[in-house]
Amino acid sequence: MYQKWIKVLSTCALFNGINSDNLQGVLHCLKPKVNSYEKNEWVTAAGEKIAGLGIVLSGEVVVAQENAAGNRVIITVDGPGEMFGEMTAFLESVESPATVMARAACTVMFLPAGKVVSCCENSCASHKLMITNMLKIVSEKALVLHRKVEYLAIKSLRAKISTFLLEQHKRTGNTTFMMPLKRNELADFLNVTRPSLSREMGKLMEEGIIEFHMSSVKIKDLDSLRTMAE
Repeated sequence: MYQKWIKVLSTCALFNGINSDNLQGVLHCLKPKVNSYEKNEWVTAAGEKIAGLGIVLSGEVVVAQENAAGNRVIITVDGPGEMFGEMTAFLESVESPATVMARAACTVMFLPAGKVVSCCENSCASHKLMITNMLKIVSEKALVLHRKVEYLAIKSLRAKISTFLLEQHKRTGNTTFMMPLKRNELADFLNVTRPSLSREMGKLMEEGIIEFHMSSVKIKDLDSLRTMAE
């Protein structure tokens, strides 16, 4: 039943170290649900009870949160093999603080949280390994949220942009890379307006620090970028 998704599920951190045959058995135990969504359709709305741990099987989803003023702040953009809902799925009667929306047509698998952390009746080694993986994932997500708080604490727009570009440079290992977020999504992620973001990036280009075209960015002056991020 889940055979068509085994390849992408094998890339999910939750199933790290579990081979495809054993993964089939784990899925049979968990009995997850698979739903499809159209572009811009809500997968989970803020204030709703989360359906379980979500794993993106195809397409992309945007996980965002709105503040009291109605401004959207993007937390993550998740693609195939990536998860969402880890921080609240295991809490009973807790409403989701974030909205998950389909960035493009997508398919999502929902795993019942209770079954993920409860050893199956066979007490199989694969299920125990999955629980260990889950603990690592929650810890890593906490670090991601901590990094998000650090971004919000940066007062200068130029410093925010510089910090983000340097992180992409570190992630890719190159001074030329494709931006993982669209311009409006990056503005939401940095908690700034899109016009302000565009103006500042334009200034960085005029000063010869970066060069960009569409979604491609090239860092031309790495030292200046590091100085502005301090």
